Amino acid sequence: MDLSVLLSFLFAAVVLTLMPGPDNLFVLAQSISQDKRAGIATSLGLCSGLVVHISAAAIGISAILYQSSLAFSIVKYLGAAYLLYLAFQAFRERKQSTLLKNQRDQSYMALYRKGIIMNILNPKVSLFFLALLPQFVNQHSGYASLQMVLLGMIFIVQAFLIFTSISLFASSIKGLLLKNSAVLGKINVIKGVLLGIIGIQIAFSSK
Repeated sequence: MDLSVLLSFLFAAVVLTLMPGPDNLFVLAQSISQDKRAGIATSLGLCSGLVVHISAAAIGISAILYQSSLAFSIVKYLGAAYLLYLAFQAFRERKQSTLLKNQRDQSYMALYRKGIIMNILNPKVSLFFLALLPQFVNQHSGYASLQMVLLGMIFIVQAFLIFTSISLFASSIKGLLLKNSAVLGKINVIKGVLLGIIGIQIAFSSK
């Protein structure tokens, strides 16, 4: 695979990852509500979920999902329901926000699992890779599946770096928010709103 192709793919991947979407908002919400390590743990979960989608795209499972409206709808609504459940939990915890410094944090492993579940239950990610990866595969070079896996690994690395940067940025914002008790009391509300927006966006998005 030519270096120029890899660089072109990397550029496209970075641009697409930086575009506002469910993954970015999810990392942002966890980082603000807890800390940068929580955002990084969530990022690791999301990137682990990407492995499933990339593998599916490489072996053609995504094509089956794309052609089956029922399968697409089931996975989409499961993902939306899960996110709305997380939003509901955040709203229930809003009264604890004023005691955020003494609040018991979620384990990083739990956040990692949430990241995996959210990513896997978003069928649009599978469709995204199904549409993107073949555009950069050289069919004349052979080993198309291996080329797609390589491109997928590049995507995961750059996505993790960007998500980590978002976590660090959000954590620095939180440091400023902690000085304002009025804003501090709304941190979980902000998290709930972000998660609710993501869930509704997925539920009502078209195929």
